[in-house]
Amino acid sequence: MTTLEQLNGSAARDVPAFVKTLHGIYEHSPWIPERAAALGPFATITALKQSLQGVVTAADRTEQLGLIRAHPELAGKAAIAGELTAESTGEQAKAGLNLCTPEEFATLQKLNADYNAKFGFPFILAVKGATGKGLTRQQIIATFTRRLRNQPEDELREALRQIGRIAEMRINDLLGYTPAIGATIMEWAEEIGAWSEDEGALTCTYMTDAHRRTADQIAHWMREAGMHAHIDAVGNVVGRYLSTDPQAKTLMTGSHYDTVRNGGKYDGREGILLPIAIVRHLHEKGETLPFHFEIIAFSEEEGVRFKSTFLGSNAIIGQFDLNLLNLTDRDGVSMRDVLTQAGHDVTTIPQIARDPSDLLGYVEVHIEQGPVLLNRDLPVGIVTSIAGSSRYLVNLKGVASHAGTTPMSMRKDAAAAAAEIILYVEQRCSQDQHASLVGTVGQLQVPNGSTNVIPGACTLSLDIRAARDDVRDAAVEDVLGKIEEICQRRSVDANIEKTVSAPAAPCAGWLMQQLAAATERAGVKPFELASGAGHDAMTIARITDVAMLFTRCGNGGISHNPLETMTADDAEVSAQILLDFLRNFKAKV
Repeated sequence: MTTLEQLNGSAARDVPAFVKTLHGIYEHSPWIPERAAALGPFATITALKQSLQGVVTAADRTEQLGLIRAHPELAGKAAIAGELTAESTGEQAKAGLNLCTPEEFATLQKLNADYNAKFGFPFILAVKGATGKGLTRQQIIATFTRRLRNQPEDELREALRQIGRIAEMRINDLLGYTPAIGATIMEWAEEIGAWSEDEGALTCTYMTDAHRRTADQIAHWMREAGMHAHIDAVGNVVGRYLSTDPQAKTLMTGSHYDTVRNGGKYDGREGILLPIAIVRHLHEKGETLPFHFEIIAFSEEEGVRFKSTFLGSNAIIGQFDLNLLNLTDRDGVSMRDVLTQAGHDVTTIPQIARDPSDLLGYVEVHIEQGPVLLNRDLPVGIVTSIAGSSRYLVNLKGVASHAGTTPMSMRKDAAAAAAEIILYVEQRCSQDQHASLVGTVGQLQVPNGSTNVIPGACTLSLDIRAARDDVRDAAVEDVLGKIEEICQRRSVDANIEKTVSAPAAPCAGWLMQQLAAATERAGVKPFELASGAGHDAMTIARITDVAMLFTRCGNGGISHNPLETMTADDAEVSAQILLDFLRNFKAKV
């Protein structure tokens, strides 16, 4: 078994030996370990992986294409002829590609041919998958089919990322390394990800049977990990890993376990399962912390069932609006009734509130839900601020009239006004120097529209976000002003209703610095980025300092979608960083 120490020794004294040891990591590409040798010594296995992939990223286009083309097709001619490397042979066998039915084989051959014709290089996929246990042939074919629709430049980057994932798992095998905590997180996510109120999709909304079952399982894992756990009056699952000092203060972490409809397995849930796995690791070692460590699985963040977000975290900060108990779902069932039927006493909700003077801070781990870390080949990133959001519902009123008899110059077309507004939102939010500024029109309707009637009414949503409130407010002012100008020019009336106004939540610098130090010790260059999505951390920021660690999101950064994914290795890196952070935590002076 090769060790990291042996690799470091050969990188320093015997580069050919270093290259020989790593010869199977990147297919027929010895130039990668040759260049990486000069970057040693490597403090961690993660640092070794990052250095090797960094060489690939820095290579020129010809070298990158050569690396991609050095890889064999899946179930291709080389596999049939037995000409694959030992590593590729084992990986393809792990996915059962040597056991294809005639129909599956024919499908793969057709996909290989179509892919090569479009992109000019073979389809690359880490067939051992996110957990290392192997994708099914059906999953491989579905991924192949989906990626065949990509644009060439996007697909080249994805091929290089897949090569990086293959190399990562091969390094694990070479060094006998298992990302044990990461594997546990992935296994737990799969288990609760199978419980849904919708067949064939992950939907887990507030206080449904799937939601309550998930809560019970999380509480069970907390207790198994050595924590005191209970489910509070709004459905938050609260676990406390107690310090030996009963007077100690509390450091909090957590995230939400509810989902959007047809959502992903890791949004929110990573931030619950990861710290539980860390506490289990500490408990097994008999290790305690000099502070109480509290994990809160927030019951509701997405707002799907009752159209009200952050119910769980608002209860924790003492700002749960009891009037919300009268809200009803689409079946007419009130929030009060579902909580009572679940055995919760709604009169005790105010007692959930935490005392800010008892808190040391809050740190949340969350899948990025975007492509920034993915495009930088980084497993983790440190969040600087959680974007504030301004949302509006815009109702436009023109005049419906005959499409054939009304001259173009005399129309009061509400849909045309909406189209102009949409294009301006895109233009205004694209031109700003602040990358965190985004603008979206996610809903667009022409009520009672007809093919031969000029739209007399149109409704659209407007969502503008930025990590800084002044940047967001300036964009909102410009967009609202433009709506007024467009409507005046087109003789269309506009009724604008503000539906959400949430300020940005900056992360605390002193917590970010400690996360950055832990990230560097893990062998990853600290990288900062803003969060465009809302998180429970922005609610908790009203009572204590907060920080967030993002984990890389695969499949192009897709989230709120069944394609949302991360890897056991990236989960392990995040877990090791949080564990290091806890062990070295210094309270704010």
